[in-house]
Amino acid sequence: MTRAIVLDIEGTTSPTDAVRTDLYGYTSAHLPTWLSENTDGTADSVLTATRDLAGEPDAGPDRVAEILRGWLESDVKAEPLKTAQGAICAQGFRAGALHGRFFDDVAPALKAWHANGLQLFVYSSGSERNQRDWFTFADAGDLSGLIVDHFDLVTAGPKREPSSYESIADRIGVPPPDILFLSDHPDELDAAVTAGWQVVGVHRPGEPNPPRPPHLWVSSFADIDPRFAPD
Repeated sequence: MTRAIVLDIEGTTSPTDAVRTDLYGYTSAHLPTWLSENTDGTADSVLTATRDLAGEPDAGPDRVAEILRGWLESDVKAEPLKTAQGAICAQGFRAGALHGRFFDDVAPALKAWHANGLQLFVYSSGSERNQRDWFTFADAGDLSGLIVDHFDLVTAGPKREPSSYESIADRIGVPPPDILFLSDHPDELDAAVTAGWQVVGVHRPGEPNPPRPPHLWVSSFADIDPRFAPD
């Protein structure tokens, strides 16, 4: 019997294009100004961490913005990039320039599962800050109250490593066999299975990751009955 559902975002709850175009595009456009004008110390930490990772200790703000944009375009999961993206997009969400975009079947399913007593969590490569805003400022209305907690690469670890799923299970206090993970990426499903979780693959038309055995795959959350573990 499933007690908790852990959700991937990109390609699973939301179109890949929504994340790559909306969040990545907004971050890229605002990086230089944010690095130059941010006054709360976050930009300074991003500048320092980026210089260290890139091996360019004398890089100025414009060069750091160029490095971060390169990582963004290559989908490099670097911590200073995630920090900058979280802070920049937080401003965009609150200014009304950004909204969390979800597939039409997602909000009704999340509300039904929540009403039936299931605990819902999110585990995504995007920063926890961006995740929370994605659900809070959703185009379907505020969905944040449905989610118990969020995990990212910093707080849980890489998504293709079984140890990350073991860590999440320990933190949420639910036995691995009672956790259902929904993702569009076969390697992530493999890692979760190794950690003892249930999994269902989600493959939607137009999304890049093709289904792969031996996992069960669906094209809509409406096709998932979380009351029973998948075969």
